[in-house]
Amino acid sequence: MLLDADEPSPVIDAGRQGKSNFVIVVDHAGNRIPRRLRDLGLPPSELQRHIAWDIGALAVASEMAASLDAALIAQRYSRLVIDCNRDPKVPTSIPRLSESTEIPGNAALSEAEIAARRAEVFDPYHRHIGALLDERLAAKRTTLLVAQHTMTDIYKGARRAMHAAVLYNRDHRFAGLVLDALRSETHLLIADNEPYFVSDATDYTIPQHGEARALPHVEIEIRQDLVSDAAGQSEWAQRITRALRAAERCFVQGMS
Repeated sequence: MLLDADEPSPVIDAGRQGKSNFVIVVDHAGNRIPRRLRDLGLPPSELQRHIAWDIGALAVASEMAASLDAALIAQRYSRLVIDCNRDPKVPTSIPRLSESTEIPGNAALSEAEIAARRAEVFDPYHRHIGALLDERLAAKRTTLLVAQHTMTDIYKGARRAMHAAVLYNRDHRFAGLVLDALRSETHLLIADNEPYFVSDATDYTIPQHGEARALPHVEIEIRQDLVSDAAGQSEWAQRITRALRAAERCFVQGMS
């Protein structure tokens, strides 16, 4: 057992009955650590860093969902407990080292401890997403899947130049339209599959829920210094909402 009875569910669920075509997911929405794990042996300052969560992602996604009348599913426990955007079979699912920080509470875990993290955090989150997508399929509703993330502005000492990035893997139908819409603001540098790209080895949500179901999808990264306060979060939520609406219009027209 991992979570005590009074600790919250890993799943944040909002706007499930929204009328939008969009479903927005946030894999790294929170930095909460289950009480039994005693902060994984880390000082509080480390749990405020990007290694623990995607700073600003939930606030941006929540405003987007409200504006779009879209369903939002997010995961509130830290990626250091178990990364909900990694296949549990890969070593980085429960990292022993994140950037240059050792994670004492993740060293020498037993099979039972690993299984508890998957059963109580990872699996409920992905079951929730799967159930919502099944409901929408049964109701013959169009679904455009958006995975919202944020990236640190400085990684291993190097400053990232891009303001945001659009990521995808095998299917760039919808992602390409989002990229074009965001790049229409020519003062911004919007990266195409940089500094990350979606793959089966490094990602789980888009391959499992987007590609496997043949759903149009996109993963979006925003540089964290741009969404570190309410003003920046609102600015980027509005910007991405506009881009998603423009991409949706183009996508639907292309299908007709």
